[in-house]
Amino acid sequence: MAALGPRSKPLVPPLCRAFADCGRQLTPQCAAEHRDAAPSRVSRFCPPRQSCHDWIGPPDRQSNLRPVQFYIPKDESPLEQRLRELRQETQEWNQEFWANQNSTFMKEKEEFIHSRLKAKGLALRTESGQRATLNAEEMADFYKDFLSKNFQKHMYYNRDWYRRNFTITIFMGRVALHSAWKRLCSGRR
Repeated sequence: MAALGPRSKPLVPPLCRAFADCGRQLTPQCAAEHRDAAPSRVSRFCPPRQSCHDWIGPPDRQSNLRPVQFYIPKDESPLEQRLRELRQETQEWNQEFWANQNSTFMKEKEEFIHSRLKAKGLALRTESGQRATLNAEEMADFYKDFLSKNFQKHMYYNRDWYRRNFTITIFMGRVALHSAWKRLCSGRR
């Protein structure tokens, strides 16, 4: 890149140019947040109005995933719309899966700790008022059992995650080709 002059443009436009154009508008959910300051289902985060990119918010408390606020181009094609919808559906699916999985994990972990402490004849709190804990070896039993018990669920999740991301990747390629074709055709005129 050092050989290019200051006014030179890159020879190969980025694949995501279709998504990087300014002239986008907020998704309806985010626009409502700006107007009414209503929290979204996943996060209260909302990017500034003048932004022209997708924004990644702070981690969700239940899923620990960072939600994305998607932007809609003013001249969004049906193909671009389908891609955005696939990305949104995948994000919601991921959020739901990990929120449920993390909730189950924490609940079962607490039950395990409580049952082990009870079996040892110990209280949930120490004499100094601190929460009683188990050592790493005892917790390793829980982690191993939890992973074994949820193996099928994780296997199906991974399979579906790969399918969804492969589909999104195919749509991204189609959008990039469609965008390049439009630029090529409009350049001939």
